[in-house]
Amino acid sequence: MSLEEVKAGYAGQEVVVRGWMHACRRLAQVTFVLLRRGADVVQVTFTPEEAEAQLPRSLGHESVLEVRGVVAARAEAPGGAEVIRPVVRVLSAVSEAPPVVLHKREAQGSLGTQLDHAAVALRHPRRRAVFRLSAAAMQGFRETLGARGFVEIQTPKLVGGATESGANVFELGYFGQKAWLAQSPQLYKQMMVGVFERVFEVGPVFRAEPHATTRHLSEYVSMDVELGFIEDHRTVMATLREVMAGIMARLEASCGPELALLGVTLPQVPAVIPSITFEEAQAWIEAQHGVSVRGEPDLAPQHERWLGAWAQEAHGSDLLFVTGYPMAKRPFYTHPQPGHPTASNSFDLLFRGVELVTGGQRLHRYEAYEAALLRAGIDPAPLAGYLEAFRYGMPPHGGFAIGLERLVMQLCGLENLRWATLFPRDTHRLSP
Repeated sequence: MSLEEVKAGYAGQEVVVRGWMHACRRLAQVTFVLLRRGADVVQVTFTPEEAEAQLPRSLGHESVLEVRGVVAARAEAPGGAEVIRPVVRVLSAVSEAPPVVLHKREAQGSLGTQLDHAAVALRHPRRRAVFRLSAAAMQGFRETLGARGFVEIQTPKLVGGATESGANVFELGYFGQKAWLAQSPQLYKQMMVGVFERVFEVGPVFRAEPHATTRHLSEYVSMDVELGFIEDHRTVMATLREVMAGIMARLEASCGPELALLGVTLPQVPAVIPSITFEEAQAWIEAQHGVSVRGEPDLAPQHERWLGAWAQEAHGSDLLFVTGYPMAKRPFYTHPQPGHPTASNSFDLLFRGVELVTGGQRLHRYEAYEAALLRAGIDPAPLAGYLEAFRYGMPPHGGFAIGLERLVMQLCGLENLRWATLFPRDTHRLSP
């Protein structure tokens, strides 16, 4: 029987419950044990004689117990019920204190300590809740796109060349050849537009940039989308808006306890997400904050925070599109703006002042790729398989990628992306 069922009107009935010994409080006249299962706990109450016979003093927190007993109403107990007259069977005994204290409201220990002991620290209800949100976000992503005719694909993570010029990649040996870990499924998902027209993928990507920031990792989960027969990047932006709304709807429908535990307020996704061009954003930053940004090809994190605050103040929105980034900052496959070739048909989506999504329209004509690769000084030979798709006809298309961990970090108001990552990989961490 689940712990939730114990507290749902089973008073007077005999039950069997199993879980981890979350806490144990021994008093002169009674002993209370909190048995934890997932995020829920149930109180088991022992008389002094029952505790002496069944709870050795050496039995520590996180021991796994099976308890047979009778449900009794008790207003002071978690959920208003407890288990009395217990008969305990120890399934797994723990005799030493866990490296991370779990029975407090917050998991005790620094970020480094909790990451070092993730197998235990992630059991804490609040830490666990973060990853329930991650799972629901992926579910909402898949549900939204599946309902719109998208096909889920899985692309290789061992590749023979870099996806984007200039990006650092992890090199490894591959049966006497050189190979790299994929830093994006970009080329493959574009190729699959020629097969399925609408595709998506949820999978790991790898970036070898030697960063040490609170918002970057060497490996993270990317939720990628690519769709064909678009008008331009605005078609892609409209699809992204539907995806964000679908993710939030799934979180609201299935994660009520976790959202309440973490104090998370879900964003309202407006029917039309407000938008500002890159040039307009730079002009606003200069006018409002006196910072010279003209000629810069990208927005700094502080600029994004300012724009996020403006979107909330001016539009009541946690979300803001920034469009028309300079072509110099975008990959070779990006489509330029018609009549404005130094600007791109691309966008970023800011969520509460942090870049969450990058996307846009791609080139789709073979001769445009020949010219783009020549301008970028990229050898087309390693891209022959990719370019073949365009040699034999591709529709206007585009797509985007959402960083799962960054989405959850912003949802939960976490100060470091590592709090939203099960087992982070960065420049200093390769275990556990």
